[in-house]
Amino acid sequence: MLAELHRVEQNLNRVILGKAQQIRLALCCLLAEGHLLLEDLPGMGKTTLAHALANAAGLSYKRVQFTNDLLPGDLLGMNIYDTRSSQFYFQPGPIFSQVLLADEINRASPKTQSALLEAMEERQVSIEGETRALPTPFFVIATQNPLFHAGTSALPESQLDRFLFRISLGFPDKAAELQLLQDERLGSRLHLLTEALAPEQLRLLQQQVPKLQIQDQVLEYILALVHASRNTKEQLPLSPRAAKAIVRAAKAMAFINSRDFVTANDVQQVFPYIAEHRLNPQSTAGEHMLSTKLLQSTPCQL
Repeated sequence: MLAELHRVEQNLNRVILGKAQQIRLALCCLLAEGHLLLEDLPGMGKTTLAHALANAAGLSYKRVQFTNDLLPGDLLGMNIYDTRSSQFYFQPGPIFSQVLLADEINRASPKTQSALLEAMEERQVSIEGETRALPTPFFVIATQNPLFHAGTSALPESQLDRFLFRISLGFPDKAAELQLLQDERLGSRLHLLTEALAPEQLRLLQQQVPKLQIQDQVLEYILALVHASRNTKEQLPLSPRAAKAIVRAAKAMAFINSRDFVTANDVQQVFPYIAEHRLNPQSTAGEHMLSTKLLQSTPCQL
């Protein structure tokens, strides 16, 4: 099973060139059953990564373009009256998919953004007094443009906290961008995905992650990082939910690294992408100043 996961990772690296670290983080987020926030300039490959990840994992995929006039019902679905049967029937919205791409999420109104909160945390939605379960697995990938772009508004802290990772793709290196230009006549590189996991294979992989061993010394290191964030007013403190997120993500990273136990290095690999948008919601992806400072100031006794 792990070999199949690594083949999927290799395939994704053929589609998104020169971004091996970001691809590994995205897979880590999927294995940890979290949600992923991609922040970058338009045209950097955010949507392509989301689509490729869904295809590689063998999951159903729907994309919603978030705009300022998008309503919660457009996302969740609604009851529609059928004149022929004189009854209401439920028309599910695009959220009823295994992978939902919320494209440019920070262009939607707070009311529509908040419609995602229950879905991302509870894997269910409440519509007109009825609770409906979402598909399994359920994975939200949201993209957002930098806040200085016109028509954008900052996500509230409660919304940001629902995302396990926030990452930025960044500009490709010169060699990768040259290959993109040379392959322009071929169109999208999604056709290069030659293998995909079956949904049941992904579920088996996700179920293996919590079983990984994590020693008390590693847990104490995570607690030291979390508590250090609470001892200064320079940033927002990390919550117990953030601490649990670090554990889940570190286990997933250890699993990808072909180990059945977690090390401090696994924690350090994932920490900036989990912590920075919680420590400073106004920061931009790729800027890990506060999280790096916490890592440097917190001794690791391992």
